[in-house]
Amino acid sequence: MFIPPKGYQQQGAKAQGPAGLVRLQSSHLIIGQELSTQVFDGTSSAYLVYYPDRRVLMIAPSTDETFKQLHKVTQHMLKDRNLKGDKSIALHEMLIDHQLDETDRALTFEWNDAMGILNINI
Repeated sequence: MFIPPKGYQQQGAKAQGPAGLVRLQSSHLIIGQELSTQVFDGTSSAYLVYYPDRRVLMIAPSTDETFKQLHKVTQHMLKDRNLKGDKSIALHEMLIDHQLDETDRALTFEWNDAMGILNINI
């Protein structure tokens, strides 16, 4: 796994999730419009990788080839959830494969502008 130097990690704005901006609902990851616009910037698919030891789901837009090279990713389609611009990603397979809790709930996350990666705690 790629770990950038400390100076690079400190660049860019970090956001940590207010409740409801990222949530699990009916085995779908729902990402609010404000955050989805920052993360995906108009792309129609995303790269995902789940690390069970840390219980972290990492997401990057499909335009991020570096992320794809550094991690064993799967590509998922982003679906429009509503007219506000919320996005959803189906996580059925991942939840079953890793025997994760499928209960609908708000999820904590961290977004780093400089890295362009959304880390979600599941």
